Amino acid sequence: MPVISYAPDAGVWLLSTPRTSYALRTDTTGAPCHLAWGPRLTLEEAQELAAPQAPPASSFEGRSPVGEELPVDGGARYGTPSLQVRFADGTRAFEWQPAGHRVHEPEPGSQELALEFSDRHYPLTVTLHYRVYADSDVIERWTRLRNTGNDPLVLLRADSAAWTLPSREDYRLSHVTGQWSAESQLRREQLPFGETVLTSRRGITSHHANPWVMLDAGDATEEHGQVWSAALAWSGGWRVTVQRTPDGRACFTGGAGHDGASLTLGPGEQFLTPVHAGLHSEGGFGAASRAWHAYTLAHVLPHPDETQPVLYNSWEATGFDVDAAGQKALAARAAKLGVELYVMDDGWFGGRRSERAGLGDWTASRDRFPEGLSPLVAEVHRLGMRFGLWVEPEMVNPDSDLYREHPDWVLHFPHRTRTELRSQLVLNFARRDVAEWAYGWLTRLVGEHGIDFLKWDMNRAFSEAGWPERHGDADQVGTAYVRNLYEVIDRLRADHPALRIETCSGGGGRVDLGILSRTDQAWTSDNTDASDRVAIQHGYSQIYPARTMAAWVTDVPNQLTGRSVPLRFRFHVAMAGVLGIGGDLTRWSDAELAEGAELVAEYKRVRPLVQHGVMHRPRGPVDDGPAAVQYTSPDRSEALLLVWQRGPRHGSPRTPLRLAGLDPRARYRDTRTGTVHSANVLTGYGILPELPPGDWASTAVHLIRVP
Repeated sequence: MPVISYAPDAGVWLLSTPRTSYALRTDTTGAPCHLAWGPRLTLEEAQELAAPQAPPASSFEGRSPVGEELPVDGGARYGTPSLQVRFADGTRAFEWQPAGHRVHEPEPGSQELALEFSDRHYPLTVTLHYRVYADSDVIERWTRLRNTGNDPLVLLRADSAAWTLPSREDYRLSHVTGQWSAESQLRREQLPFGETVLTSRRGITSHHANPWVMLDAGDATEEHGQVWSAALAWSGGWRVTVQRTPDGRACFTGGAGHDGASLTLGPGEQFLTPVHAGLHSEGGFGAASRAWHAYTLAHVLPHPDETQPVLYNSWEATGFDVDAAGQKALAARAAKLGVELYVMDDGWFGGRRSERAGLGDWTASRDRFPEGLSPLVAEVHRLGMRFGLWVEPEMVNPDSDLYREHPDWVLHFPHRTRTELRSQLVLNFARRDVAEWAYGWLTRLVGEHGIDFLKWDMNRAFSEAGWPERHGDADQVGTAYVRNLYEVIDRLRADHPALRIETCSGGGGRVDLGILSRTDQAWTSDNTDASDRVAIQHGYSQIYPARTMAAWVTDVPNQLTGRSVPLRFRFHVAMAGVLGIGGDLTRWSDAELAEGAELVAEYKRVRPLVQHGVMHRPRGPVDDGPAAVQYTSPDRSEALLLVWQRGPRHGSPRTPLRLAGLDPRARYRDTRTGTVHSANVLTGYGILPELPPGDWASTAVHLIRVP
């Protein structure tokens, strides 16, 4: 059971997780201050850290820019503020006044601490929330702000939490960057002094960055060293600022919204920030990833115990050329391949013949589906598969009946161009009428046709993100948009408990703990090139589990890169996540169909390991050598090793891959070769997997513990 304990004389709080401790106190000014985040402490040991605050190093310095639980704009503070407020009379400084605390158990196996504060003069209350779990070292934090006065006030910045690290001689920052079709490119670089800002100004989580960070002292490896990390559960614009100070300390603060936004709180109104979850771990980056994966499965995903089906998606086979006969033919081939979920992609509705028209008119095209969708759904179900459908509820083409009827429903400013990207505009989900419209047609579509699965896409960033009917509320669009988006999905799932949803935003443009708490998997990238996917999936796996990572096998030459790799290599890369197939099966040869069916069957045998097992990364995609991932069952009775190598370089040494997480007393049999290996040999000395000769070699080694 997690433990939250308190030493009232010292004003020290201690949050204990299975392997870590987090300590804080209220200082003499009333401000909540950080004490420790790392290995386990007793309450008595935590109090040893509660020394009086050191005086400034010189008369040119104020309070240290790091070390507060939520640094505010006020007093002699010159670091990045997590909270900036402008009161009705123009005052912007905030002064802490403790107002009480609460500890309770929101659910079995968890405890929550709420520290309550008010401003010493102005009518604003601030409640800092902390939640710990019995089965996780992840600590959830968020903040609630309430206007208790009679006049409006403005939140200029309202982060969820700030996290302080212990002093180290050096720090290294790990994060991901990218772009469309090249998401989740892992970067590890020395943390510079000053402020490093990671952000999305696009209204979505974005392809270009993701709201998580990892910090270490520059000495962590995949399996060794201390790592501090945090991830923001928010699907709109966001900002995380990492600071390194001249005195050798570091911290990071994060929350919804990017720079320049302001939120008005009217009398009695409140603002609840998204969760910013943090984790300290020993055992390097691999242990940090495994802890995040376990947390996501236990406390984020709505149905973590389910096994995700093998799906087929029609997009690369048909593009917009969709009709009932063609879809039935593809479905028949998919079923023979062993597919369990058939998904019809874009092109099935309204006047949708290209990306230039039809978005917003969500009824089946009469010329393509003269009897509606029901006969196709029934045929897919008859073939033994579930039926899924692509939708993009947040978008509209100007060439659509919806836009002609409701041109005011899109994000826009008066007297400004409505910028089109992909020939489409963004519907203003911050409006209740737009959100109700989306919920209405979605719940009817799912209910009337027996839809089992939605691929929920969102294919462009915000621009002209205004709301002319609400003159003073343009800055609240981003927050209200995401809240209403979440509500629509939540209501839809409540109406249809069997419905499953994939989050997609032009690939991996909206992947975060917020959207994953109400969807079942994520489309990782529109780039299905297996070679590129190895790096994309490596970056994705730093925080998010394979159970959420949709990966397709598509045709070659690849539509984006023109690269051709063997079918087996494409399957082995996609088998590292939730396997899907997206090629044009009508063009596959009999040999390809037979090999594909064999590999689908192989994936189904090892699928529980991938989707519910513990992941290790024996070797990342760092060079032309092999890259590998390993999945082990929780009881350590089975393991799967997937290995990929782009091309051998003559004269390069072959380094054994050392496995991890096995039962050290056991022996394991390779199900393909029959060879029996000692766990101690596999972990201490490694294995040289047999790879076929030539370029684009891959293999899957399935090991089962010998009785």
